Amino acid sequence: MLKENDLEEVKKLLDLAENKIRQAKTKLFANEMTKKAIMLDDVEEGDVVQGVFDGQQMIGNDKKTYQVPANYASKSKLIPGDVLKLTILEDGKFVYKQIGPVPRKNVIGTLEELEDGEYQVDVEGKKYRVLLASVTYFKAKQGDQLSIVIPVDGESAWAAVDNII
Repeated sequence: MLKENDLEEVKKLLDLAENKIRQAKTKLFANEMTKKAIMLDDVEEGDVVQGVFDGQQMIGNDKKTYQVPANYASKSKLIPGDVLKLTILEDGKFVYKQIGPVPRKNVIGTLEELEDGEYQVDVEGKKYRVLLASVTYFKAKQGDQLSIVIPVDGESAWAAVDNII
């Protein structure tokens, strides 16, 4: 007969295994986005780069990463897998444009604040990181119910905030 301590130990092991599986799926999804970015055609020479959004930055077809402004990513509701075009102007200004949104769906979850001041949304046990810019724009607080946007395919660690409920 199992004791309560044994059950707690089994629960901890199951949680650990689930977390490792989630991390592995997230890493595979990130690798798929990198492959997708490399395969993008060079549209123009020099000042235009195409890439794939990974949740915080763009992975360019030149294999470099470019920081996407959080306000733009938040306002545009970018999610991992979206294809972007970056135009670098003569004065050095970066202009991003979403040119290929991935299939998406909305889900509802609870906002949680992490120890480092960042945020995530818990959707039935699955955690999605969200940009701080989105949380502050909606004036959301820990425990609020949020509608978030996630990719239909793939295991994403990131989501875009669609609205506060």
